[in-house]
Amino acid sequence: MATKRDYYEVLGIEKSASADEIKKAYRKAAIKYHPDKNPGDKEAEEKFKEAAEAYDVLSNPDKKARYDQFGHAGMSGAAGGGAGAGGFGGFTMDDIFRNFGDIFGGHFGGSFSGFGGSAGSGTRVNRGSDLRVKVRLTLKEVANGTTKKLKINKMNACDACGGSGAKDQSSFKTCSTCNGSGYVTQVVNTFFGRTQTTAACPTCHGEGRVITDACPKCKGEGIVKGEEVIEIKIPAGVGEGMQLSVSGKGNAARHGGVNGDLLVVIEEERHPELERDGNDLLYNLNITVPTAVLGGSVEVPTIDGKAKVKIQPGTQAGQVLRLKGKGIPDVNGYGRGDILAVVDIAVPSKLSAEEKRLMEQLASTPSFSKAEYNKQNIFDRMRSFFRT
Repeated sequence: MATKRDYYEVLGIEKSASADEIKKAYRKAAIKYHPDKNPGDKEAEEKFKEAAEAYDVLSNPDKKARYDQFGHAGMSGAAGGGAGAGGFGGFTMDDIFRNFGDIFGGHFGGSFSGFGGSAGSGTRVNRGSDLRVKVRLTLKEVANGTTKKLKINKMNACDACGGSGAKDQSSFKTCSTCNGSGYVTQVVNTFFGRTQTTAACPTCHGEGRVITDACPKCKGEGIVKGEEVIEIKIPAGVGEGMQLSVSGKGNAARHGGVNGDLLVVIEEERHPELERDGNDLLYNLNITVPTAVLGGSVEVPTIDGKAKVKIQPGTQAGQVLRLKGKGIPDVNGYGRGDILAVVDIAVPSKLSAEEKRLMEQLASTPSFSKAEYNKQNIFDRMRSFFRT
């Protein structure tokens, strides 16, 4: 299976490109690879589809943000739905042409002559709207993955009419405007030349038929308010703001058709001791002065419990101890992060008379009379650690 190209590379733009620059780049690619200009050229056809998919993502602020953070994995929807590794996000050629109005000023409403047949060959399929919900996860759920059951308020297909909106199967008639095709056709002159375009029929909205006697329960809409309990499998390694897509679990469509998707937005609960930094976890490790001087063993919290860490004699404040593989797994399966324990030495603010006497004795010894043990400051030590 071919590897999907980067969307910015497909359109030949930088990641910082503005909305106008993205639109201009897509327009240029669409003209260059348009089927009417490249009849029978399969490579041009694939590039035409590829450009349409790239524009669909980069022109949408939410999709673009997910793509910039997670790449193609963020678009595929780890919970289901979305574009596959080798597909074009569910696009058909008619879908692409029907969206051309945004780019070319409304001249292109449907399919084009000479390519893949006509959109009028079948009636339009309605699609329900998407739903968006937020799911709050603990750090442990993020690290291990989890399954959540959510009760969603949504529009469901009417059970009385099966979603058709009609009282019964005899309560329809063929649309007289489009003669049942669902589309009207016209010929227009464009910069591609004389081109035949199709658009959804304004009378039946692409359905090819109209209702003569409406369903009394849904009043002819085909959908009613309801709820559904949906089980969502969330993979390990998701992050704050990441959006998963559950295909077909959104609102039902009017008069039948395809359900919309359920978009699941991830929120992370703050852990009381560990702070997430990408796939690594940071921990502020407080140790006593004797432990720093003499060494010893301390416990560091992890996602699944406690881990013992050995402190070497002479450990300095700011030193970083790495617990390899104890962090968050990468959502794309590329390994696992670490826990980075940053040493902080706890100095007592109050001493008893005996403690003060002992400290004064220590202060007069050669080992404790020097204030500078390591000429490398804390920031240099941190930089050295992360270079390794």
